[in-house]
Amino acid sequence: MIKLIVSINILFFSILSYLVPENFGLKSEESMTICESMSVEVLGESNRSKVPTTNISTTPSIFATDESKAYSMPLLTLSPKNQVIMSWTEKDDSGLTSLCLSVSNDKGKTFSDKKIVASGYGIGNNRLMKAKILTKKDGSLVAVFMNNPAATAPVPGQRGSRGGEVSFAVSKDLGSTWSSPKAVDTDTDKGMRGFFDAVLLANDEVAVAYLKDVKNSTKHEERDLRISITKNGVFQAEKLLDAVVCDCCNISLLVDANGALNVYYRDNNDDIRDFARMTSTDNGNTFSNPSIVYNDGWKIQGCPHNGAYSAVNGKSAIVSWYSGADKNQGIRLVTQEGKKLTILTDASAKNQTVAGGNKFSVMIWEQNQSNSDKSQLFYTKVSGEKLGETIGIEGTSNATNGTALIIDNQLIVAHELKQDSKKNTLKVAISQL
Repeated sequence: MIKLIVSINILFFSILSYLVPENFGLKSEESMTICESMSVEVLGESNRSKVPTTNISTTPSIFATDESKAYSMPLLTLSPKNQVIMSWTEKDDSGLTSLCLSVSNDKGKTFSDKKIVASGYGIGNNRLMKAKILTKKDGSLVAVFMNNPAATAPVPGQRGSRGGEVSFAVSKDLGSTWSSPKAVDTDTDKGMRGFFDAVLLANDEVAVAYLKDVKNSTKHEERDLRISITKNGVFQAEKLLDAVVCDCCNISLLVDANGALNVYYRDNNDDIRDFARMTSTDNGNTFSNPSIVYNDGWKIQGCPHNGAYSAVNGKSAIVSWYSGADKNQGIRLVTQEGKKLTILTDASAKNQTVAGGNKFSVMIWEQNQSNSDKSQLFYTKVSGEKLGETIGIEGTSNATNGTALIIDNQLIVAHELKQDSKKNTLKVAISQL
């Protein structure tokens, strides 16, 4: 079945290695999925030639591009008024990084001029610590992002300063002006906070979960899982959720169809690093004990630097992550109840994410094209526990860092497009599901 996707070149240039990961104790390659060759099953290498491809058309660029800047990590958000908000980061030659956004009033076909949320040498954004733009019921925006206020312009040949904090800023005018960034965590002690996710709760308060350095730890890296939640818009003292977790994998927060807050994170039980879920039915006041979502049994002495992504799927939810377990190594897609839907065992499959809706959800990912070492974006639709066909999006050769949003029966996908110049353009594709 052929589906029409309208692809729009819209902005800028980017490359993940420009993202100041050194400010947060990361190497650039640590934001990539760990994948190694193995036997093929489910959606594996042998299925590449069988994948149908969408038809795609391209329109000219909407925004002027600035070749002196590097652009990265698009993310799509839907406002209560069905406005599509796209955020990204851009960095100039001095290393100054800005978190930006643009608004679409026509479901992703065109976008407004960019608006700057915050700028600084310590602003960070990558797959392990994605900047988030949350839209509250009253139309105000809350941006949550990594920041190292002490960071200065980088000096060639010198390592950037480590550390950083999860920060937030608020806009009352759809992103035109913003409050000064402040730390989510009110603890003034030094130490790394990161690998976070942020979400709006059912009561319209903001919840931010993150990993935090364990005080006085003698290990190279030891972090626990914390959460901070606003009350009347003011962040309250953090709560400890789990004292022993995998210390460098991003967290996924999800408010499900029942209004419950779900926290998905890679646990660490004697070096078995499977994904756990904690649930709160009272907007984060109390939480259930952690339970393993799906028993991979992946034992590894070290952090794989790869977290989970979750999305509403009708009355349930889907969760996706990478596992290097001896059996069925690859990207998992399971229901919130733990039922396996598929495993992407193609060694080139990576950088997956999910998007949800009231009737169905999708998973998108990067995977090499048939007989090529160039990546392409693919997606599959999930209706209940039924998995649709795998669709390759034509025109997304060399795409990376894809993000998706479902509006009614439309799928909007934004992604970076890698260039030989090492400065990536950004594209948006719109598909009828």
